[in-house]
Amino acid sequence: MYFCAQKYLAPTRRRAVARNSQSLENIQCKADQMARKPKEDKEELLMHLLTVRVTGTTLKRLEKLLAESNCRSIGEVARKLLNRERINCFYRDASMSGPMEELALIRKELKSIGININQQTRYFNAVKSAAEKSFHFDRTMALCLKLDGKIERLFSVISRLAERWLPRS
Repeated sequence: MYFCAQKYLAPTRRRAVARNSQSLENIQCKADQMARKPKEDKEELLMHLLTVRVTGTTLKRLEKLLAESNCRSIGEVARKLLNRERINCFYRDASMSGPMEELALIRKELKSIGININQQTRYFNAVKSAAEKSFHFDRTMALCLKLDGKIERLFSVISRLAERWLPRS
């Protein structure tokens, strides 16, 4: 974010004009260069200020709508209510927290097992003797068996989710 205030730029501009003999119009602040494009439809600009007093309960209702919706401010919520525009509210299903946490944990474990298998494979390919290859093969197979158990647990969680959310056919 750029800071561009006239009182800070005025001496710099005077020195630049004196030094480079340029006009003030040629020297611009970066904030001026990065300003938003003006709207073509002047009716859509929010130019008129409206001050409204509300009760505490109304304010709490507006704050609740703000927390549940995609609006960024209470003013935006109030504008949408005044214009009778649609307010998109997002609700979180609390019954899904347990399975989602379990899925995240399984994903983390599968990722770490996959990394370990890749390391064992690299070690296996790097060694020359048969005894060392056998050792790394046994360790990789142990990781694969561990992986098999995690995949079974993953399938059970997915089947529970499917029973709950997918339609019966």
